[in-house]
Amino acid sequence: MIRFLTAGESHGEKLIGIIEGFPANLYLDIDFLNKELSRRQKGYGRSNRMDIERDEAIVISGINRGYTTGNPISIVIKNRGTNIDLVEVTRPRPGHGDLAGALKYNQKGGRNVLERASARETAMRVAIGGICKLLLKEFNIEIYSHIVQIGRIKVSEELYKNIGRKELVNIVDESSVRVFDKDIEESIIKELDKAKKAGDTLGGVMEVIGTGIPIGLGSYVNWDRKLDGKIAQGIMSIPGIKGVEFGLGFETANRLGSKVHDEIYYKDSSYYRKTNNAGGIEGGVSNGEDIVFRAIMKPIPTLRKPLKTVDMETKEIALAQFERSDVCAVPSASIIAENILAYILANEIMIKFGGDSIEETKANYTNYREGLKSR
Repeated sequence: MIRFLTAGESHGEKLIGIIEGFPANLYLDIDFLNKELSRRQKGYGRSNRMDIERDEAIVISGINRGYTTGNPISIVIKNRGTNIDLVEVTRPRPGHGDLAGALKYNQKGGRNVLERASARETAMRVAIGGICKLLLKEFNIEIYSHIVQIGRIKVSEELYKNIGRKELVNIVDESSVRVFDKDIEESIIKELDKAKKAGDTLGGVMEVIGTGIPIGLGSYVNWDRKLDGKIAQGIMSIPGIKGVEFGLGFETANRLGSKVHDEIYYKDSSYYRKTNNAGGIEGGVSNGEDIVFRAIMKPIPTLRKPLKTVDMETKEIALAQFERSDVCAVPSASIIAENILAYILANEIMIKFGGDSIEETKANYTNYREGLKSR
């Protein structure tokens, strides 16, 4: 079983991550990790902190001559955006954790809360997810994402029906808002500019796709082992995410059962489906189809034109404090979501197939796949 822990604050000296349970003898491509960190920092609508930070993962244990050793892997990412006056936050921002966190931990303001609740922590989760992506590649599992909506601007689903997943991700990564259609990109940028001028923010919807997923990850045996439940928890832990749907998601409420469930077929010693309305998971278990889900991100609660709040010192009505913030972080959040899915799937691979080395794990995986052909 793989597990990880992160530490560090938004304006602290550095972020720290430790991941254990990883098999030995996997090549740890540091350039790949740093590319993932770079993808997280891109996106139109980000704050000027992205001009300051140049995230770089420094692996300080758990590898030898480029390969994992089976020991805990520890990572450091240095913060560069630390040279600002960190005043106490006594005018909590509506929609942020400032007030609830300050009251819970008996703080005079929200500074210590926002330093940890900040999305800055997700940089380390992307680095850890990058390691997990490298493990998944050994089993031909790939993860992609793209943006389907920002503010009121929606991408037509028809655009994506005749394009391959790998082609999609290459094109999307070239877009400043991670969409396929150039006309939609221009409309979204105009909407973001309008929101910025008004001192406001925008949210949106992302879609994440995992391909090459074997049948049998997760379990129906107990509630906390269901794969979709684990994914939902992980994605909901991203700051700002307010909802997750798999496959058809909420649309299933509008259809008859006969128009929702994916019929089962058999060919060449394997089961398959012609549709994927379930999003690749049935009964809490992966069914061999792509895992597909969408996540909804709310507008960022830090506004240049602040909302009303209560000053924690005077108890008087006031305007919320402003901290350096993005106008929109949905494109960035989609990269975070990819890497959180990577961690969850990598953990499920190790739970299902075990092994202290990558060679042992792959042998167990191959034997399982061969055994499925006779079932």
